[in-house]
Amino acid sequence: MLLGLMGAMPEEMDKIIDALTDKKVVERGSRLYYRGKLYGQEVVAVFSRWGKVAAATTATNLIVEFGVDRIVFTGVAGAISDDLNIGDVVIAQRLFQHDMDARPLMRRFEIPLTGKTSYEISEQNSGLMVEAVHNFLKNNNQLRNFAMEQHAPTPKLMLGDIASGDLFISGTEMKKALIRNLPSVVCAEMEGAAVAQVCNDFDVPLTVVRIISDTADEQAHTSAIGFVNQYGGEYSLAILREYIRLFK
Repeated sequence: MLLGLMGAMPEEMDKIIDALTDKKVVERGSRLYYRGKLYGQEVVAVFSRWGKVAAATTATNLIVEFGVDRIVFTGVAGAISDDLNIGDVVIAQRLFQHDMDARPLMRRFEIPLTGKTSYEISEQNSGLMVEAVHNFLKNNNQLRNFAMEQHAPTPKLMLGDIASGDLFISGTEMKKALIRNLPSVVCAEMEGAAVAQVCNDFDVPLTVVRIISDTADEQAHTSAIGFVNQYGGEYSLAILREYIRLFK
């Protein structure tokens, strides 16, 4: 099996790419794709860039050019649910494009010509990641240290709905509007639902795992960048280590 690994920021992917062995680099469509082994697992890892179009382009190339059998999208997200704290981990159940609105031609959030307002990640695809994140949360001392430093609760896992869109949610009013329109959503980011649409088109399994870096409020930009720079890559790599162990 060939596993595709994606993240939207270089800080989310650099440590993963550095950990690869037998590494070969291929440039396609202004992206660098790193093929090699991560903890013995054959992977192709790539920094996709921010936003839905960049993520969709990258996912399509992973599938068509490299023939990956499944994709894992990892990185950070902003908390929408009040039950989430910085350092918590979210695994997607459904992914919505919160900026898709073709009314009155069709329902709000409906992806044209699909009849879908969201893309669902099957329990079969998310179950392995749930177990991996449980192991990560149980065994990772860095997480506990971070929580103590922030006077925050012990980090936890949440399985829930994610909203994606070409908007960085960074204000109370934006957050409230998202809650009104999509009350089941627990966190927001800028790529996952676009990758889900591509994977659905090509019938490729997808898992989206996000680490909460901010609370999508007026301080989101500084909180998110600070968290990513200090912890983002480490968390993603540690979660993937647990995920890959479960394949063996």
